[in-house]
Amino acid sequence: MMINLFSIFDPSTTLIFSLNWTSIFISLLLLPLSYWLIPSRYSYLWSFIIKTLHIEFKLLLGPLSPQGSTFIFISLFSFILFSNFMGLFPYIFTSSSHMTFTLTLALPLWFTFMLYGWMNHTQHMFIHLVPQGTPTILMPFMVCIETISNLIRPGTLAVRLAANMIAGHLLLTLLGNTGSMLSLPLLSTLISTQLLLLMLESAVAMIQAYVFAILVTLYASEVN
Repeated sequence: MMINLFSIFDPSTTLIFSLNWTSIFISLLLLPLSYWLIPSRYSYLWSFIIKTLHIEFKLLLGPLSPQGSTFIFISLFSFILFSNFMGLFPYIFTSSSHMTFTLTLALPLWFTFMLYGWMNHTQHMFIHLVPQGTPTILMPFMVCIETISNLIRPGTLAVRLAANMIAGHLLLTLLGNTGSMLSLPLLSTLISTQLLLLMLESAVAMIQAYVFAILVTLYASEVN
């Protein structure tokens, strides 16, 4: 029995050391297989996804972006996607539902982009603080608003990913705990509902990985 509702997201186990965070590295064991096995429909599908993401990220970054700059965002998308899907399996800790994980991804990337932008494109970064067409009297307020919105970006990235992954898992857990108290007809309805929610969570896992990678790419494109 759970002590509280959020104990399913507690990164701790009953063993001597925590094994929950090893779920992050489980997906890394699957990636090298595609380099050794005979190409399959899965590998062709994954190659198509990578090519599509490369084209889209390249358009967002612009023609002046360095060669190969899209690979960091494709790797970020792949890592978050596999981490999200790992959490859909029973008894595997969902690492992407924890702020420690999401903030560790968002904060270094945002800080690196800001550091690069202010050191190499200082005037361009100042221009971003005042949107085009802003009246002169509102410029000090717009600078404050744009600065605050810029500073909270890593927090919003981290909270968005963690909150979306927690919400579905909580709903699945709440419905699953009522199964022992239901009759057989209601239990079959509950199982059907759980399967539909699991399909929804699979879609959320893909969408949130894509949204995180796209937003980081947009933040990177602003410093060029």
